[in-house]
Amino acid sequence: MNEPRTFAELPSRLERLLTVQQLSDYLGVPVKTLYEWRTQKVGPRAVKVGRALRYPESHVIDWLEAQS
Repeated sequence: MNEPRTFAELPSRLERLLTVQQLSDYLGVPVKTLYEWRTQKVGPRAVKVGRALRYPESHVIDWLEAQS
């Protein structure tokens, strides 16, 4: 199995996770809109980290490309 053995090996496999507020600021849409998109399944895919909602950059990029 090719799982990382140390924490030092992880950064190359991790990507930035955007908060709802960060994505709201970037897209120029209200936070409420992001939550509505999530319930309607029309916005970028998000993941739960504990109780917090986060948006992996790759999901946002994929979603944006699909919109054009």
